Amino acid sequence: MELNSSTFILEIINFLVLVWILKRFFYKPVLDVIARRKAGIDDTVAKADALQKDAQKLQQQYEERLADWELEKQRAQRTLDTRLQKEREAQMRVLQADLEAEREKEKVLIQRQLEHDSQQIVETALQQGAQFASHLLSSVAGPELEKQLVALLVQQLKNLPAQQLAQLRKVNGESDATNSSTINSATINGSTANAATITSAYPLDATTRQALELACKENLSVKGEFIYRQDPAIIAGLRINIAAWVLATNLQDELSGFVGFNHEH
Repeated sequence: MELNSSTFILEIINFLVLVWILKRFFYKPVLDVIARRKAGIDDTVAKADALQKDAQKLQQQYEERLADWELEKQRAQRTLDTRLQKEREAQMRVLQADLEAEREKEKVLIQRQLEHDSQQIVETALQQGAQFASHLLSSVAGPELEKQLVALLVQQLKNLPAQQLAQLRKVNGESDATNSSTINSATINGSTANAATITSAYPLDATTRQALELACKENLSVKGEFIYRQDPAIIAGLRINIAAWVLATNLQDELSGFVGFNHEH
């Protein structure tokens, strides 16, 4: 093949035509497609960057919210712990007060039981002592001892307090004539209201009765009858009943009064 200038020039022209055709009909559309593709990619990347930024922002907000929630949870837990502690302390104080009250109540009950038991022991001892003394005195008592007690009672009648004498005399109607007529006319169990009932352990002779009646009339203004009774249970001495009043100088009443005095205290 011969290379001449006309052929070379034609080849150059063909090449240039080919380049123009390629540029005109192929390269430019390809560049447009590439440009559009690049623009799409850039837009996608921009959107991805925006989404990533939004995701990072949301993640930051979420982390901040988590941190705030953790702080709130800690504050709420501390508040709850404080409230529970106060409630526990209040309940403990109430429980301690209740226990203290129960202990005091139990202490009082025990003290009362001890006092009751002690009182029972003392009363039993006094009753046994009174029974022993009564048995002992019964074996040594007699008319002579009773005469001494009668003399003592007569002396006591003379030395009664003024207030007691006034009350006894009022019962017997001395202080009020109207009341006296009313009392003297009233009867109790077949006897006048101001009658004196004299009880003795042994029979009283006439001299002793006269002395007693004189003492009752002079000191107590007794105007009714005198009723005599005998009761060996009083061991020795006398018991005089005038209306609701009882004047006693006998061993039984003295022993009973000794036991009753302790029971009252």
